[in-house]
Amino acid sequence: MTCTDVIFDFCGVLIDWRCAACLRGHVSNALIDEICADADPWGFFRYEAYMDEGQDFADVLARYRHEYGDEMADIFSYYIVHYGDSLTRIVPGMERLLDDLHGCGAGVWGLTNWSHETFHFALDRFPRLNDLLDGIVVSGVEKMHKPNADIYELALRRFGLRAGSTLFFDDTEANVAGARAVGMQASRFVDSGQARVRLRESGLSLPEPAA
Repeated sequence: MTCTDVIFDFCGVLIDWRCAACLRGHVSNALIDEICADADPWGFFRYEAYMDEGQDFADVLARYRHEYGDEMADIFSYYIVHYGDSLTRIVPGMERLLDDLHGCGAGVWGLTNWSHETFHFALDRFPRLNDLLDGIVVSGVEKMHKPNADIYELALRRFGLRAGSTLFFDDTEANVAGARAVGMQASRFVDSGQARVRLRESGLSLPEPAA
């Protein structure tokens, strides 16, 4: 089915999020490597996910402190309070892609797993995204999160979209699968060039990217 609307995840798709960028200069590089490792031995991403589900920072921090102690809790708190420093840039090519989507008449939307207490950093740092997106659903505000079906269904209802003509991009395969499960077209995001090709394959008359 031809695509009429496109929904984008935020971190890893629209925004280049780097946990290490926030912590560098505040804690040792060795500890940063541990915190940011896929194994997540210090629980940063696990506890951040609780916030993405809608839990309040104060409650999450108290549980983090109980599990990991005062020193690590202070570092986790620093990370959350200075979260904007982890948002390093708009992903290359994405601002132009969103502009081009509007130019060809597509609806352009956002759907993100993000805490209701830190999401403001995204639009504070990159206000252009607020202009380029026709609407945004934030998991922490809604207290529902990807890849569960309810948040995709909420986004479709709120934006007034048909699942079959909506293409969703996310950098996490589980979230892509969640979108497909409710009938949406979905693709795992690699970069703006790959996304542009996928969008053109879906029937949108996008121009070639600028050289």
